[in-house]
Amino acid sequence: MNKAGFSGKPQNSSNDLGDDIPVAVRDTPVAAPKIWLQPRIIFIGGIAGFVLLALISSFLFFVTAPKKTADSQLLPATSTPTTPTTSNNSSDTVLGHFPYPEAPESELVTIFANRGIRMRKAAAQKFEEMVAAARGSGVILVPISGFRSIKDQEQLFFAVGAQRNQTPAERAALSAPPGHSEHHTGYAVDVGDGAVPATNLQTNFDNTKAYRWLQANAARFSFEMSFPKDNAQGVSYEPWHWRFVGDRNSLEMFYKARNLKPAKISP
Repeated sequence: MNKAGFSGKPQNSSNDLGDDIPVAVRDTPVAAPKIWLQPRIIFIGGIAGFVLLALISSFLFFVTAPKKTADSQLLPATSTPTTPTTSNNSSDTVLGHFPYPEAPESELVTIFANRGIRMRKAAAQKFEEMVAAARGSGVILVPISGFRSIKDQEQLFFAVGAQRNQTPAERAALSAPPGHSEHHTGYAVDVGDGAVPATNLQTNFDNTKAYRWLQANAARFSFEMSFPKDNAQGVSYEPWHWRFVGDRNSLEMFYKARNLKPAKISP
């Protein structure tokens, strides 16, 4: 018997068994962990990348936001017009006077019938109450002029201006152009002192008892002086010219959209 040939085969039996296992079967246990780990790594990496991107975006936002805010705050300053917003609506004025509509005839009533002076009902009632209160204090308030139509104002402005050789600008310092007089509204009234008629329609009316009484008490009856010294409209000082502002219509008519404040009356 040939023992040498028989004894050589068992020595290589373990290697031969491994060689007999198919390649696909031998590689499977090694490849399986790689296939299971790769999706996990990709998933974790994706989350980490998303978080990192969010952090970078947040950082960039906080860095750039203050600059945008600062820029936006600067824009209005460059676009603000140089013209003051508290202008007197100069496009609507004529020689410093605002336009006013005529009061409806149905709203006008006569005060002191012997003078034929008319005012709006609400203004007339308060004016008569004011006259009575002044008389109780020994002061005689006399109405000189109330409502005026545009036609009346044309005569007063143009005809009288021509008689006195006054330019429109000179005349406007004393009397409003037609269509621009507070007397059209039925709320305005020129007041004199019955004890000193020589001061009627004169600046020295402010030396009379009537003026001093008005200054101290007119507001209680919803009247105010239209054109004090240094008034916002730039109209000449008229201590005799007073207007009623005691209801919504009168208040809006004189103040709405004009940015005007009641001027302080000089003592």
